[in-house]
Amino acid sequence: MKKYLKIFLLILTILLNLAACSPLDEKQKVFDITEYGAVGDGKTLDTKAIQKAIDEASKLDNGARVLVPKGHQYLIGTIVLKGNIDFHLEGDAELFVSTNKVDYSDRAAVIAKKAHNLKISGTGSINGRAMEFMSHYEEENEWWIPKDWRPRLFILTECKDLEIINITIKKAPSWSLHMLGCDNVLIDGIKIKNDLDVPNSDGIDPDHCRNVEIRNCEITCGDDAIVIKATKQDKAYGPSANIWVHDCILETQDSGVKIGTETTEDIYNVVFERCEILTSCRGLTIQLRDEGDVYNVAFKEITFKSRYHSAPWWGRGEAISFTSIPRTSDTKLGKIHNILVENVKGMAENSVRINGTKESSISNIRFNNVDITFNRWTKYPGNLFDNRPTQVYEGIETHENPGFYVRFVDQITLENCSVNWGDNIPDYFTNALKAHDVKGLRLINFKGEAANPKKHKPIDTSIM
Repeated sequence: MKKYLKIFLLILTILLNLAACSPLDEKQKVFDITEYGAVGDGKTLDTKAIQKAIDEASKLDNGARVLVPKGHQYLIGTIVLKGNIDFHLEGDAELFVSTNKVDYSDRAAVIAKKAHNLKISGTGSINGRAMEFMSHYEEENEWWIPKDWRPRLFILTECKDLEIINITIKKAPSWSLHMLGCDNVLIDGIKIKNDLDVPNSDGIDPDHCRNVEIRNCEITCGDDAIVIKATKQDKAYGPSANIWVHDCILETQDSGVKIGTETTEDIYNVVFERCEILTSCRGLTIQLRDEGDVYNVAFKEITFKSRYHSAPWWGRGEAISFTSIPRTSDTKLGKIHNILVENVKGMAENSVRINGTKESSISNIRFNNVDITFNRWTKYPGNLFDNRPTQVYEGIETHENPGFYVRFVDQITLENCSVNWGDNIPDYFTNALKAHDVKGLRLINFKGEAANPKKHKPIDTSIM
């Protein structure tokens, strides 16, 4: 009996010792940047101290936390995140980007390259100090003119199993969150609070990325809010594919949700759903300008408002704009096909536009339960379509604005769709639907009168 009692007491002692060590082990996994010399006064450059904490944490290779403590503002140039860490912005902690170019070793304030199993978390923020990278404000064009150099805030390249949770990005002077060639990404609950009149301050840009989920985000920015790209690169990063964007609230001077303009490789298997676009210059957008194909895309359960804005801004208030237009005369243009728009409702100052070209028609398009009200409420010139960027066609084209405008399209179905007109209807608002150079147009329970029934037919397919 005594033998078993001794064994029991020995086991108990070991367990108690392990329990006693446990808090210490947990503490060892937290790398507080202030313990590596970060000051957090918003004036002292803390880049080296933060980088030292990151480098030490990454050596454990087990998900150690790099803690950016609350209550402080940390001045940074370029910091390089590493794999297998949780970079945690605690409470109201703020990364405060330097305005001095010499403090940057890259194009962005926060970068990562092949940093697998990286997590960026917390309720803290990164402040891009946008106004300090601007030269002056152009009153006539209603936007800020940038200085010669301005950083992006995040460029995360070829990262696998990436998570970005709850952080706030604010006052970005250029793109906010750019992911290039990343795979298996979750972005959940982040907030982007940029100045609406700062150009190119995109929200989230998945670029050549695959297996991405973006959810529960709130974004205000001066360029596209969420835009999926395949930019021209020196390296082949592969297509953008298997991307799900849902339950986001968006406010922008450009497109709410968008694919393009850069489409140098295929973009496919994309779903945008349950998003609210508070304001935009184009609600839902696909801009094909390069050799890649765009296909298997769905826009579902979305509400939006789209308006004209001053001349330099992109878009001309189009409700929905799917365009296939060559960038240059040498462009071998890809194709847009297999697109679904379902349960979408919006208000806009310009048409639903499904516009291929003789170089590349658009095919297999289905609209189901799409309800659009057209009206004019801003002061800017209308009667326009925006074809940019292109050197082949006119950039800003004078064009009447029917409710739906369909051209160079093969196989399109409009089912349970409706066109409504508001109380301020200029003469260039015309038919409920105008279609030409179209094969296979099917209308099922399509509802809509002409804006001015005395001048126009509800549906004009006279030159199909």
